Amino acid sequence: MFGVVLWSDEEDHKAVIWCEDHGDLAFYRSTNDAQMVPMDAGDWVEFDLTMDRNMRFAHNPRLIAEGVFPELPESLETAGEVRVSPATPMHKQRGSAEIIPFTAQRRTGRDRRSAVTFGRA
Repeated sequence: MFGVVLWSDEEDHKAVIWCEDHGDLAFYRSTNDAQMVPMDAGDWVEFDLTMDRNMRFAHNPRLIAEGVFPELPESLETAGEVRVSPATPMHKQRGSAEIIPFTAQRRTGRDRRSAVTFGRA
């Protein structure tokens, strides 16, 4: 599975990844410091996925490209803000989904593909 890192903590060796299928987030925790893959918010990664007690866990992450979607975590936070008054009935507060485009600049260096997309190229 491919995904974009939304949050990471190098000290605790943890990360939260938004998956390409737009399902639940995947959680990553390295149990072996030697195998920790450095990941920052916005990095595009490929990983193995398992389910345990209705939670998704990422394993064996591989960095595909650094900083491809650096604005994604902030875009998701902004998109999730409630934009209605507290007096609005709850059933009217629920609107349609807001689409956030996955576009990226052409990259060089580690990512040798001609264009980067979220998902398989």
